[in-house]
Amino acid sequence: MKPDLNLTDPQSFTLGVNYWAAHAGTAMWADWRADVVDADFARLAATGVQVLRAFPLWPDFQPITLLRTGGGAPAEIRHGEQLLPDDEAGQAGMSATAIEHFAEFCGLARKHGLRLVVGLITGWMSGRLFVPPALEGHNPISDPLAILWELRFVRYFVRRFQDEPAIVAWDLGNECNVMGRATREEAYVWTSAIVDAIRAIDPERPIVSGMHGLSVGPTRSWTVSDQAELTDLLTTHPYPVFTPHCDQDPLNTIRACLHATAESRLYADVGGKPCLCEEIGTLGPMIASERIAADFIRTNLFSLWANDCHGLFWWCANEQVLLSHAPYDWHAVERELGLFRVDGTPKLVAGELAAFRRFLQGLPFPQLPLRTREAVCILSDGQDQWGVAYSSFVLAKQAGLDLEFQYETQPLKDSSLYLLPCISGHRVICRHRWLELMERVKAGATLYISHQDGLLSPFEEITGLEVRTRQRRSAAQAATMDGLPGKPVLEAGGPFSLTLYPTRATVLGAEADGNPCFTCAEYGRGKVYFLTFPMEMQLTTQPGAFHTPEALPYWQVYRWIAREAVQGRAVAKTSPFIGATEHVLDERDRVVVLVNYSPEPVKESLTLTAGWQVKGALYGAQPWAEQGVLRCAVPANDAVALELVRP
Repeated sequence: MKPDLNLTDPQSFTLGVNYWAAHAGTAMWADWRADVVDADFARLAATGVQVLRAFPLWPDFQPITLLRTGGGAPAEIRHGEQLLPDDEAGQAGMSATAIEHFAEFCGLARKHGLRLVVGLITGWMSGRLFVPPALEGHNPISDPLAILWELRFVRYFVRRFQDEPAIVAWDLGNECNVMGRATREEAYVWTSAIVDAIRAIDPERPIVSGMHGLSVGPTRSWTVSDQAELTDLLTTHPYPVFTPHCDQDPLNTIRACLHATAESRLYADVGGKPCLCEEIGTLGPMIASERIAADFIRTNLFSLWANDCHGLFWWCANEQVLLSHAPYDWHAVERELGLFRVDGTPKLVAGELAAFRRFLQGLPFPQLPLRTREAVCILSDGQDQWGVAYSSFVLAKQAGLDLEFQYETQPLKDSSLYLLPCISGHRVICRHRWLELMERVKAGATLYISHQDGLLSPFEEITGLEVRTRQRRSAAQAATMDGLPGKPVLEAGGPFSLTLYPTRATVLGAEADGNPCFTCAEYGRGKVYFLTFPMEMQLTTQPGAFHTPEALPYWQVYRWIAREAVQGRAVAKTSPFIGATEHVLDERDRVVVLVNYSPEPVKESLTLTAGWQVKGALYGAQPWAEQGVLRCAVPANDAVALELVRP
């Protein structure tokens, strides 16, 4: 049955929540109480939530036991001491009782107008591994016995519920890449087997990856490209505590507020598939207060929506502070994450979800068009791709442009501006791709390169720089950017320093001894900028690098290199704490979304391109003219959405 809500539509945005029942958490199927679920669903529907991510806990739904004979030799699979029934459910090892509870669960969802994303192989949850007794000690990803029973589970469950209208998508499971160690080949084969089993029965519904912490490069087991090849919807679970480089700044500041958007866009761009922010939350009151959590989620709602990230699913529906079983007995971080307290009263975050749903329903157009993009950021071999991508994304937002990502082995995306940040190692980029990139520059594109310790060949031909020597840095150096407006002084760090002689490059910045650190050279009809230090990775590892009063304005480098690329924009912003996206409704109308990624209100100064006028505010206050300048008040951790018109 084709679902009535499309999670993969290029312009869709869905509000959801990850669900465990209020009374029992992960024990809800063993302690089934339809009255509690019914009350939970009523509260969730009232908040504007559209979709629940539901988890048929693996050992509850497939409670198989392996009986053994002498020497521990396997003998028979049973339900405890009971023979498996001869019907289809029994031969798949499924619990008829649990299946009926799930059917009742679906009926309650329909009653309250809620839709379901079902995580099929729920063997990992909140820090605990859950497997049927027969499979304890077996690797769920690579062991043939485990995979055999997983496939039987999936085939039966999907066949049983393929006509259930409440279900809009099948999720592989919850973070299945945590269930067991695997090579990349094993991870691929496991994913492919589960996906094929679903599609053989239900080719209509999209299949959701459900994974957390994928790799952009090919060096790790679970990669964005493999999941994108096999599934229909990629997922991020952007918790700062669990994601490298993210647990550095207050949750209501720009780097933390852009984490979910940056990671989701990275997956979508590199994978070529839509991406859903499937889990997000603050991980409790020792990370952020309830008020700050509300500010954080409001900022993320507008940011994800404006950047085509398909939705936000909060973790999770209910508080679990009174539960005594594992994982709640083990992990304090799992107890105070709900939209609703133990007494059923809503937290402030629930109010933010409800307000955002009302905002979406009140828009004069059905969906927000995709944002315009001015640059392609190429991630390369040998670097920390996530760390580089993260800071590049933040810097671009601060500078007033939008970028998309790709990996160096992928075909070059079309753009007038390419970023090759923090080149690292001996390989960096394939020769054929490097030559292709140079041809794009020769034809008129702009290329920006920043250097960590990487080698490029040819180098002087494209940069107009001769490397005289290379040596390790003993300390960071002040770098004065004389060629940029205001001559900002930045800090040049990184592992190596290059002594450069400009053969034809123009020097835009130099260290104290006069050694060039930022240059520009013409190459054909295009330009090549070269920065001698790994600005992006340097900022990635520096707490407070983007939001504190003493933070240096590194974003001005991006603003300078992108000044020609952004000329097609209808509006230019000023503050580095405001992110601006533009969305073309038609040739005469655009929507501009201004998101304030800071905990302080911003009185923004806007410059409209000739011919454009503000038609009105879709959200927030209408801009006003003040001493010949267009001003716009963007509240702290909030947004303004404007409709522009060109008469």
